[in-house]
Amino acid sequence: MATDMSIFMQFLRSILLPLPGVTEGMHFEYPAFYVNKKIFTNVKLAQELLAVYTTEREKWMARDPHTFFITHHYINYKCMVVRLETVSPDDLKTLLITAYRARATKKLVKEYDVMMSAG
Repeated sequence: MATDMSIFMQFLRSILLPLPGVTEGMHFEYPAFYVNKKIFTNVKLAQELLAVYTTEREKWMARDPHTFFITHHYINYKCMVVRLETVSPDDLKTLLITAYRARATKKLVKEYDVMMSAG
């Protein structure tokens, strides 16, 4: 995926901000997205990395350990790091939507499902 960070942030916002209950804020000095006051992804702009909530990191890391990995910081968290220069837009969108669904309330997930079924 192209790593022009302003284009990347526009891409993220276009996917995430229409989702029910999603807000954009900061997590320490990094842009982050929240649902239900829970962070589900944050962007490390200077390093061109994204940290994303996932319960399937082993699956992703086995598939492409260069693109999907963890650092020592994330060992005890349900997160993984994604290298923006090598992740495909489709994989990234899948990860983001899955992270959103995992952190959102059942009510928000239902709103999302209705939104998606309406087309």
